[in-house]
Parts: sequence; structure tokens; C-alpha cells
Amino acid sequence: MAETESSTTAKSAQRGQGEPSGALDRYFEISKRGSTFGREVRGGIVTFVTMAYIVILNPIILTTTTDVAGTRLEFGQVGAVTALTAGVMTILFGIVSRLPFAFAAGLGINAFLAFTVVGQVTWPEAMALVMINGALIVLLAATGLRRMIFDAVPMELKIAITVGIGLFIAFIGFVNAGFVTSSASPPVGLGVFGSVATVPTLLFIVTLVITGILVARKVRGGLLIGLVTGTVLAVVVEAIWHLGARGTDEAGNVVNPGGWGLTVPELTGNPFQVPDLSLVGAVSFDFGKVAVIAVVMLVFSLLFMNFFDAMGTFTGLSREAELADEKGNFPRLKSALVVEGVGALAGGFTSSSSNTVFIESGSGIGEGARTGFANLVTGVLFLLAMFLTPIAEIVPTEVAAAALVVVGAMMMTQIKSIDLARFDVALPVFLTVTVMPFTYSIANGIGAGFISWVLIRTFSGKGRDVHWLLWTVAAGFVIYFARGPIEMLLGA
Repeated sequence: MAETESSTTAKSAQRGQGEPSGALDRYFEISKRGSTFGREVRGGIVTFVTMAYIVILNPIILTTTTDVAGTRLEFGQVGAVTALTAGVMTILFGIVSRLPFAFAAGLGINAFLAFTVVGQVTWPEAMALVMINGALIVLLAATGLRRMIFDAVPMELKIAITVGIGLFIAFIGFVNAGFVTSSASPPVGLGVFGSVATVPTLLFIVTLVITGILVARKVRGGLLIGLVTGTVLAVVVEAIWHLGARGTDEAGNVVNPGGWGLTVPELTGNPFQVPDLSLVGAVSFDFGKVAVIAVVMLVFSLLFMNFFDAMGTFTGLSREAELADEKGNFPRLKSALVVEGVGALAGGFTSSSSNTVFIESGSGIGEGARTGFANLVTGVLFLLAMFLTPIAEIVPTEVAAAALVVVGAMMMTQIKSIDLARFDVALPVFLTVTVMPFTYSIANGIGAGFISWVLIRTFSGKGRDVHWLLWTVAAGFVIYFARGPIEMLLGA
């Protein structure tokens, strides 16, 4: 290995289970990392199951709004390219980096595209901006600058990022399940009017309890068993009560509030469909009608979101998989960062939005995945999902959400490694951990942590301990957070 393998796999090597059993075992270091083919397959399946919602959710987000030309993307086309890109990038990352981190369209970035970027450019131009963002990320990774920034981050913040992602994962699960909902006052609450009032949310709780018990008892395949059990129960419930889907009417009122969130767990019709890949290559680099400063600010925003969301996710997942060393580095870090940039390029080219490492990969890691072989399983299932979307839609969001909460709890345990008795550490860690779920953004949490770390350490007489790159990144985050007023000042 070229980068940090000797230091970052020491812990894994101690768990090794003997000599490799073949070429695949040697290449992916399955035995060396204390895993087995069975665990990798189970982990890959669990990761896919917890991520399968993106094949549905990404089209929902990207087809919500029209661009400046009045064009709206087509749901089926976006679903097809979402599955295609996720499958290809997950397999590529598994082969190159040999790590169990799956890829798909990043939720924060696709929302930014849908609700901000296409208000200024067309969809083809927006995807071209994503490709430019990806090219810059590849350049930063290939030159080693991205790695330098990664190394400059203090260990306390890296661990805080892991914990914050765990809470973020759990919060996503709670929201997707309808267990946490938004309201006028208070801003968030339990279920409907402070009560668990729907069958899907109740099923989330049942699945969460079942999965939690299985994991606590260290049952092999506990997460997968919990997901399958929850899905079977959901199919039975839907067959009996015909709950249907929850939605909204033209006035924004909730229709069928007791229904399922994104997917209705039922077996209907032909499970096979030929994917429509018309959006592949539908990009335009003609920004003639847009001010240069506006293009620069849009790319800058995309770059920061992509760059630090991925860095935070890499940090959290590598620690969860016990592949990180004492500095938070993990095997083949440079190649991982380069491929992550390629994911943005690929996502822009296919119009599926920037593809990045997914925090839901933690579910497969929790199931035992430790190598890129799990990615082959996840990637193939995504490619099959292009043709078998109806089957991928069977697992309701409420069931998948239970796995996310369990994984979030697993990742939260990392906070025990931080000395919170020192307030100059406690406050930046607290901000990192809380801002992520509260603002629904990994990048925002990292930015809050970086800025507060730099300022507090400096003004408490410890400025010499702050790496100059951390100062640079913190300054960049200040610009990132103030990009709205900056754009107004510059007339963008």
C-alpha cells in the first residue's frame, strides 16, 4: 500500500484469521482485517438496504423544482441514473480503495442544487458546475493538499465529527420514520401532536427494538435480520390495512397522514423495468447568461459542501470500522480522496448530482464489513436496482430508519475518547456534534467546530498549537457561512 497502510492496519492485522484463502482474499485483505466473505456479503447487503431509499429520494428532491428555463427533470430518468452512478462508483471505490464505504448522490448537495443553484442556471449547467467541483476535488486530492488539510485537523475534532455523524444518522432516521416531526411551536416534536400516531412510525419503533436486542445480544447478522423482519411486518401490515402513501396536496396540506413516507411496502405488478438513461451526458458548460462571480460562488459552495461532508464521513466510518490509526488516518487515504472527487464528476455527468461516500455505510460496517469486497455486493445491487426498482421500493423508509438509529448509537460511543474536562476542547466538540443534526449538514458542523477551535485556542494562549492550514480552512468556512451577504455585496 502506498500511503498509511502499515500504521492504519495494525489493529486490523491483530484480528487476522490466518493466511488468505485466495486471490480475492489477498487483494481485499479480508482475513488480514479479521473479516470473512460471509460478513462482507452481509455487510454489503445491509448497506444497500439502508441506502436503497436514495434511488427514490434523490428523484423526489431533484424533480421538485424547475430551473430558470422552466425545465423539470423526469422522475424515472433521475431514478435510473441515481442507481447507475451509485453502483458504478461504489464498485470503483471498493476496488481502488478496498474500503467498505458505499457511494450515492449526496443529500445535502442535491438539495442545494434543487433549491438554490437551478434558481440561477439550467439543470445541464448545474450539473456542469458539479463536474467542475469534482475536478477541483480530484486536483486537491492528487496534489496531496486535501490530505494535508485532513492531517491538520486535531484528533478531538476528528472524533467529534464521528460522534456528530452518528447523531446526524440517528436524526435522519427519526425524521424519516416520522418519530420526530416539525411544527410551528415547538420547532420539532414527537410524532403527531406529541404522540406516536401512525402505524408506520410504530413499526419503526418495533423494528428498532428488535434490531437493538439482536445487536445487543451480538447475534450475527442482527442488523440484516432486523431489517428483513421489519420489512416483512410492513408488507403484512400494508396487505391488511392498505395504509397507502402519505403526501401533500397543491395547497401544501398533508394527505393521508397515517400512510407510509416514501415507499409503500407492497408486491404489485411486474418487478422488472428497462432503465431510461437519457440524462447521461446532459451537461452544458455555457454559462454566458450568468455572472462570473455567481458561477464562482456556486462552485465554491459546492466544493466546501462536498469536500468537508466527505472528509467527515470518511473519518467517522474509518473509526467505526476500526481501520483508523491514532491520528485518524486510514488505509489508502489518498486514493480514497481522489475517487471521492471522481464521484462528483460522475454524478454531474449522469445528472444524478454529486456522488459521495454515504454515512449509511456505517450500517454495513456494523454488520461486520471491513473491506471493499462489501462494496462489490452493494454496487451490484444498485446496478440491479436500475432494472428492479419496484423490489428496491419494498423496504419502507420507516424500517430502514431503525437501522440508522442503531448505527448512530454505535458511532456515538466514540465520544468516550475525548477529554471534555477542558472547555477549550469541550465547546468546539459540542458545536461540531450538535450543529450537524440541528442544521442537517455535516459540513456546517465541521465548520462550526473548526472556527471555534481556532478562535478559542488562539485567544486562550494556545495559538501556536493551531496548524496554519486549519486557520486557512476556518477562514474558508467563514466565507462559506457568509456567502449570502458576500454575493449581495458583489452583486452576484
